[in-house]
Amino acid sequence: QVKLVESGGGLVQAGGSLRLSCAASGSTFGVDAMGWYRQEHGTQRELVANIDRGGNTNYSDRVKGRFTISRDNAKNTVYLQMNNLKPEDTAVYSCFADHNGLPYHWGQGTQVTVSS
Repeated sequence: QVKLVESGGGLVQAGGSLRLSCAASGSTFGVDAMGWYRQEHGTQRELVANIDRGGNTNYSDRVKGRFTISRDNAKNTVYLQMNNLKPEDTAVYSCFADHNGLPYHWGQGTQVTVSS
């Protein structure tokens, strides 16, 4: 089993910044990609960003240039630096780790709220 624990969510005004962390523990052998989805009430779940063990990254066009995903393989931790936050970024952000290339393990989610 893989356990993922997110932290760093909260309330911030538009234009502010937050940094999310996701620490993985347990049977992490075999995990390649990790990343973040988000879902605001009434919307579809959206892939925000992901990163593989080699450091290759992928971003949603909605966050490209504002968010940066990074990873510390030694600590089994992935980070999401979110700058210039907008009200549209308000959502529950959930960390995932893959299994055979698909999101499989999930964290509990952390709320990010951006006020205008």
